[in-house]
Amino acid sequence: MVELGSGKKRRHFLKGMGCAFTAFVGGSIVSEGDAQVRKSSALPIGPASLFNLGVVDGNASAPPGKTQMVFNIRDYGARGNGTDVDTPAINDSIAAAARAGGGIVFFPAGNYLCFSIHLASNITLYLDRGAVVIAAENGALGSYDAAESNAPYEAYQDYHHNHWHNSLIWGEGLSNLGIIGGGLFWGRGLSRGDRENKPFAEDPGVGSRVIALKNCRNVELRGVSILKGGTMGILATGVDNLVIDGLTIDTNRDGMDIDCCRNVRIANCGVNSPWDDAICLKSSYALGNPRPTENLTITNCYVTGAYQLGSMLDGSWKKWPEENHPPQHGRIKFGTESNGGFINSTVSNCVFEGCRGFALESVDGARLEDMTITNITMRNLIAPPLFIRLGARMRGPQGAQIGTVKRILISDIVAANDYALFSSVISGIPGAQIEDIKIRNMFIEHQGGGTKDMAGRQLEENEKDYPEHSMFGDVIPAQGFFLRHLKNIEMSDIEIRSQKPDFRPPFLLNDVSGADFWHVKANVSAGTPMFLLTNVKDFAVARSKPLKDTEISRVAETVSI
Repeated sequence: MVELGSGKKRRHFLKGMGCAFTAFVGGSIVSEGDAQVRKSSALPIGPASLFNLGVVDGNASAPPGKTQMVFNIRDYGARGNGTDVDTPAINDSIAAAARAGGGIVFFPAGNYLCFSIHLASNITLYLDRGAVVIAAENGALGSYDAAESNAPYEAYQDYHHNHWHNSLIWGEGLSNLGIIGGGLFWGRGLSRGDRENKPFAEDPGVGSRVIALKNCRNVELRGVSILKGGTMGILATGVDNLVIDGLTIDTNRDGMDIDCCRNVRIANCGVNSPWDDAICLKSSYALGNPRPTENLTITNCYVTGAYQLGSMLDGSWKKWPEENHPPQHGRIKFGTESNGGFINSTVSNCVFEGCRGFALESVDGARLEDMTITNITMRNLIAPPLFIRLGARMRGPQGAQIGTVKRILISDIVAANDYALFSSVISGIPGAQIEDIKIRNMFIEHQGGGTKDMAGRQLEENEKDYPEHSMFGDVIPAQGFFLRHLKNIEMSDIEIRSQKPDFRPPFLLNDVSGADFWHVKANVSAGTPMFLLTNVKDFAVARSKPLKDTEISRVAETVSI
């Protein structure tokens, strides 16, 4: 081991190394054929120096007075040539770091072909720029760890939320770990989890996600990128104190799934996920109890489904052709798995492009409560800006009660050039109302073209169906907001503008108690009402030209305003 003395000698050495630190621990200062090639497997480096060199931030470095060990995977036999499997060398370096009490496992530039990598507590994986960890194809070279059993809970969520070990990188029951740097995870050999494209995720030896964490705490994921992440770039289940910051994910299914986690900070991420959701919050029964996802913030993120796979990462930004494009999900979604709840959450300063809008869903008994959404821009959406659903699918143990959706504040949103036929939907079910919704300062521009026949459509309740805007058919009979089974909704400073004439009412209310509208407007077509009310109590609209200020205590039949 290379030992550095304490005091001035060590500080002077590190200061002299400067930016050459990465080259040194990467082994490039001394060539492989040099007689003086070092034989050390770890280098002790003071935490202050690591912080200054940008290897880790202050939270990940060692306590004052102690050193942080750096374990170079090349020293354990990793070749990084993209053809030899480097999993044993990487797992050996992680094990060595764990035996030493923790440290940094360093990936210098290279292409590392891998199967399942096993994380450990008190370890940070640092991928230098130019380091690519490639998910190998299972077969002659090897296979991924087997998908462990999650009985007796497997019936309550999809296959991909029941297993963690069949991943490129996984950890369970760990604490104090990080994956950081400027490198890339490429899920080349992973399954995307459908039955149309091989490999199939359920087959033995197949991997189906990049990073999977279960029952961990104090986790940081910073700076790295993910290309083609399989079913999920990241699956975090039961992870507390989780930071995801500065990731770029360009993938063929979900970008990240955060399930049953507490104290989560997601910031400064960009996700292109044309086939599925970009940032998906879940609250499944995978841990054997209805654990909520709570105390969550999402901020300064960009989500899209508009670009061809890999073209966000390589900067070519190739859009899908109109005649041949995937579903373009790419959104921020709370659900569908929703047994526990989503409590105390904020989403702010995010950009949506060429994807679906927000989905907030409680259909398996979850409490979706106390949420704010603010400062959002949306362009070219192919689905509603807002889809909020309280349903009764109830996939979980018998005896669970229908959930709740209440106390949600939404403000400062602009949505431009949206697909017209799906308006925003906020809908409970008979006997279970969504409560206490406030929406203010929202501008919606959609393409228009709704007809009078569309305005007359009656939507089925479909209370047990999978929650999605399309569950109600191929068109919504309102051009702005379809509001059903609600109690106490306030909307103010709302404008709805159609590019082409649209004969659907901007606001359609059915079974709503307590509805206040202030300063709302829309460029309605001739003969089209602003509001269509059925079974509405305590309705008021004010300062909404050309309508007169109006208050209605009760409407049993349908009334147009």
